[in-house]
Amino acid sequence: MNFDRKDLSKEQLLDIYRKLLWPRMIEEKMLVLLRQGKISKWFSGIGQEAIAVGATMALDKDEWIMPLHRNLGVFTTRDMPLDKLVKQWQGSRDGYSKGRERSFHFGNKEHHICGMISHLGPQLAIADGVALAHKLRQESKVSLAFTGEGGTSEGDFHEALNVAAVWDLPVIFLIENNGYGLSTPTSEQYRCISLVDRAKGYGMEGVQVDGNNILQMYDTIRGVRDYCIKHQKPYLIEAITFRMRGHEEASGTKYVPPHLFELWKQKDPVDNFEQYLVAEGVLTETLRDEIRQGFREKIESELVKGFEAPPMPVDEEEEVNDVYAESAPGARVLDHSGMEDEPSTELRFIDAIRQGLQQSMVKHPNLVLMGQDIAEYGGAFKITEGFVQEFGKERVRNTPICESAIVGAALGLSLEGHKAVMEMQFADFVTVGFNQIVNNLAKIHYRWGQNADVVVRMPTGGGVGAGPFHSQSNEAWFVHTPGLKIVYPSTPADAKGLLIAAINDPNPVLFFEHKALYRSVSGQVPDEIYEVPIGKARQVRSGDEISIITYGSGVHWAEDYAAEHPEISIDILDLRTLLPLDYTAIRDAVRRTGRVLLLHEDTLTGGIGGEIAAWIAEHCFKWLDAPVMRCASWDTPIPFNIELEKGFMAKSRLGESIEKLLNY
Repeated sequence: MNFDRKDLSKEQLLDIYRKLLWPRMIEEKMLVLLRQGKISKWFSGIGQEAIAVGATMALDKDEWIMPLHRNLGVFTTRDMPLDKLVKQWQGSRDGYSKGRERSFHFGNKEHHICGMISHLGPQLAIADGVALAHKLRQESKVSLAFTGEGGTSEGDFHEALNVAAVWDLPVIFLIENNGYGLSTPTSEQYRCISLVDRAKGYGMEGVQVDGNNILQMYDTIRGVRDYCIKHQKPYLIEAITFRMRGHEEASGTKYVPPHLFELWKQKDPVDNFEQYLVAEGVLTETLRDEIRQGFREKIESELVKGFEAPPMPVDEEEEVNDVYAESAPGARVLDHSGMEDEPSTELRFIDAIRQGLQQSMVKHPNLVLMGQDIAEYGGAFKITEGFVQEFGKERVRNTPICESAIVGAALGLSLEGHKAVMEMQFADFVTVGFNQIVNNLAKIHYRWGQNADVVVRMPTGGGVGAGPFHSQSNEAWFVHTPGLKIVYPSTPADAKGLLIAAINDPNPVLFFEHKALYRSVSGQVPDEIYEVPIGKARQVRSGDEISIITYGSGVHWAEDYAAEHPEISIDILDLRTLLPLDYTAIRDAVRRTGRVLLLHEDTLTGGIGGEIAAWIAEHCFKWLDAPVMRCASWDTPIPFNIELEKGFMAKSRLGESIEKLLNY
């Protein structure tokens, strides 16, 4: 192994040595504790320390790193106290995630480390968003994301690299090629000769390095960092290394030919660098022994503090409260009772959304809009038409067709204090961004206290003859996911106020906009910026015979039916927010009439109506005069043919459902 110290002083070389040795000695101790049952799981990075340590040393301490589970050297080089790391590893409340996350699945804003999720690939796109924030602020910074050679097989790898290249983002993508993804060798992962060859396909530069050579790693990352900042371009690095232990300790290494261990033992990053420093006269045997003994003593003393953690309290209220970041109104709060005296203009549903977006862009200079065709074209529904001329292409960004990467980039922007609104061209397309939404956006605050200031706009629903892939009602998929807020307005005034509230809210919000309402529904909308509170339902109409609890297009179906049947006293409740639900308003609706019909365009099975019906049965049974009934769409995909679509829709069975409930 050839080391080139270049301009590094003796003191700098010794500092590198200490930082390289420190995670090795910690890990050797952790493996002992694992066998003793004092920690529950361990992903070993022995043999790969030079990559994590070298990369982290080459960056500024306020530059974000997205590490994986074999990168202890990132955490130690960022000077995270060992006693607190030990508490994290044993699931203590006093760790970095209050016992909610395992080993290295946590992050920390103070140390600019973004916690991974088990799906690996989504980390890469978050680095895109962080780099975009730096680019927008014209800061001389980069972000760095780790992946393994196995992770390069995921679609997120392609999406993240492609977005970084298209947007000219200062991101370093670092592949740790250790030969195996758990037990699958590289020969079964890819067919290119070297993974770094893929860089050219994305229009970026790349280099392959010896991942076990700490000086080569440090020097390469330092040089690549300068390149990314100077040229505002991404860069791909493939670091060749080897995993000397199993994917995690329980999986073992029987699948690895024994001769490979002998070969790579000779390339051990710690031993080789230590020998080099001795040969250079930088490190004496006495000093080496002193450093090692000092580390042993420090490890033991830190372990004592780490294992002093008190028993874990189990507090349901605290757990639930930590699912969301604290939020406060960012504009005047109005509800329908407070809108009557406001200067207002009659707007279509679509124009109210547009106005809410436009006013939010003015209010928040750090707000970025992203989506397919949203710039010059104005989006598939023309909501952002003209925004490029007003706010510029830096803030109104066309994206490649890659929903997962853009949701991840939105989260990366949030790490750096930006707000982001992403437009799904159709809500149906959210499936290819599902992982980022339910596993990254939704869980990040609960896991390590980082908010996700992201709104995903979701043009949804049928009634426009668009078939199974452009007309789905998929809101119920997400109501099951703690950490998300699900908003679904039915009127122009609510659409504007709820969208502004969603943008002001520091939590991730899925904002469903019914396409059939865009140009068919109009109403008075206050001219100035305002919020409608998220999580509060609206009583649309008062009645005492039957309560229809609904949202979105169902509100208009119910209102039309009530207008056509004045002989029936119908109470209508518009939920407006599906997560969190306004249970107080639901209870009041039950008490007013004693008969409840849950109406939604979504299919019957698994729809939110089932959850509300169960809650009413459990909490409001004493006020019921009849069973809670549901009126929903068929349990089929939504069809294309207009007549079939009409039959599919819950609207076609609304009258029948009301009569059945009244006659019970």
